[in-house]
Amino acid sequence: MAKDKDLKTPNVPPLRFPGFSDEWVKVSLGDIGETLIGLTYSPKDVVANDGTIVFRSSNIQDGMIDYTDLVRVNKPIKERIVTRENDILICARNGSQRLIGKNALLTKADEGNTFGAFMTIYRSDDNDVIHPILSTRRYISQVSENLGARINQITTSDLNSFEFYIPSNCIERRKIGKLFALINERIATQNKIIEDLKKLKSAIMVITFGKSNVTKNQWREVRLGNICERVTRRNSNNISNLILTIAAQYGLVSQIDFFNKSVASADLSNYYLLDKGDFAYNKSYSGEYTWGAVKRLDLYPQGVLSPLYICFRPIEGIIDSDFLVYLFESKCWYREVSEICVEGARNHGLLNVSVVDFFNMKLHLPDLSEQKRIAEMMNAISDKIEHSSQLYALYNNQKTYLLSHMFI
Repeated sequence: MAKDKDLKTPNVPPLRFPGFSDEWVKVSLGDIGETLIGLTYSPKDVVANDGTIVFRSSNIQDGMIDYTDLVRVNKPIKERIVTRENDILICARNGSQRLIGKNALLTKADEGNTFGAFMTIYRSDDNDVIHPILSTRRYISQVSENLGARINQITTSDLNSFEFYIPSNCIERRKIGKLFALINERIATQNKIIEDLKKLKSAIMVITFGKSNVTKNQWREVRLGNICERVTRRNSNNISNLILTIAAQYGLVSQIDFFNKSVASADLSNYYLLDKGDFAYNKSYSGEYTWGAVKRLDLYPQGVLSPLYICFRPIEGIIDSDFLVYLFESKCWYREVSEICVEGARNHGLLNVSVVDFFNMKLHLPDLSEQKRIAEMMNAISDKIEHSSQLYALYNNQKTYLLSHMFI
């Protein structure tokens, strides 16, 4: 590929495959293809097995079809709304405005199904190049401009009126289509790798920290207070002004970076001062963290945390810090917390767990050498997930760059 050097040439993108110099042509979707309305069905038409798959907005993930959450129906389907290879499935109506316009290019494997009434199929001979166009700012802008005043939707007439520039040369269209098909395939494959690694990690943690393994290997029972010491040092001299919060996915992170604002008090002198490697228990419950979350400070040398948290650090030579990270990530300690927490005693989103009871919590540990072996194994998987996630982000960045430079 080469950047077009003639900046005065109109109607051409800044980045093209070499050998092409023709101006691009402006078309509307209705000029070069057709837009089809999806199937209307009722709950009585839905079947558990052997019916026709009905694609919905939840089946569109990363520009491709995801079969995790399926609905099947048993009713006659008109031939024209039976899905074909290279159809573009578009979310045309949804309660969430941000989902309007998201789309996927169907493959051979997606043929022979249908799609719901809130969805639309766009069908043309140029869908290989139209599909990446439906991720550009020009497309997003036109979706936004045509959203209904009261209902989050874009109609078939709206879609047919959307205007874009495409290459006048069919060979250039096919080259662009193949390039973005390859990029989308890599993104989808990388996402699958990440999901499989996460499943593997979860399965290993269940086996490692599960009750049967603990009993079989005769791990010793200890109390948290025997292997960790409480951190109560205050930020009295304002040593740090980095206010921390616990984010389930990222651990202890900057409150300002995470929330884009500070929700801490102006005076930080009464906050706990944590060093890198210290742990904190957030007694707030939400989502999958029904009994709160314990995270380690890994991202910064120091930071301050609200006194509402219970803070502690592992005692060196007794407990391996990395092992402790995975032990708390496994949630095997939830049963203990649920027993020490007064049932129904939840105050303003906080669990009623006292400091004394928290440090009296019983845990099961192998010897230190086994802790280190388990931690090394889990670190290797975590590193692989992190590396794979970085590669996934790079693929997406590459796609974003090409979308902004290869289309008008």
